[in-house]
Amino acid sequence: MTVATASLSDELARGVAALGVDVDAERQAKLLAYVALLAKWNRTYNLTAIREPERMVTHHLLDALAVLPHLPSRAGLAVLDVGSGGGVPGIPLAIARPDWRVVLVDTSHKKVAFLTQAAIELQLANVEAHATRVEDLAPAAPFDVVIARAFSDLAAFATAAARHLAPHGALVAMKGVHPDEELAELPREFVVTGKPCLTVPGLDAARHLIFMRRAHDTEAR
Repeated sequence: MTVATASLSDELARGVAALGVDVDAERQAKLLAYVALLAKWNRTYNLTAIREPERMVTHHLLDALAVLPHLPSRAGLAVLDVGSGGGVPGIPLAIARPDWRVVLVDTSHKKVAFLTQAAIELQLANVEAHATRVEDLAPAAPFDVVIARAFSDLAAFATAAARHLAPHGALVAMKGVHPDEELAELPREFVVTGKPCLTVPGLDAARHLIFMRRAHDTEAR
């Protein structure tokens, strides 16, 4: 292990411990292998604006893992990552929870080529990637969680993605500062069920999760 790799490993281990998530050493090694692959492809395909592997650990891996305590913990959870880009949060979540089924969707064919290759090289049998608009996706079954980071505003995300929710499924938007204006413009057919503030180790920035459901699902509970 090189000094640089050891430093990344230490940073990830400290972050995982601070978050209190159950990600063992084997899965942490796979997370770092994902960062290495992302950094390699990024030199040619411009998958993410973040170039430095040490920043990928905080801004991609730990940012994604910080979501875990707020999602259902049951095995077999079906997760759709909308506008997955370079694979965040979907690939870190799939690595951390190999008992979940994670589908990644993005309109960019070069990004989906990377996601497909990453799933092969990292042996992520629980991941599949599709190059299409989320509105045109035709999955075999609906999803318990539909999540997005930096995909669009809340109204556009909810309107485009809600069709893929299982009954009582949750839409989850990863946001920076609290999105007051976006919340005010959310269509009445959706209700906000949670707005937890996240603390991401090593990331000095505001982070929030916005949980939404279709109003009729909430009324039926």
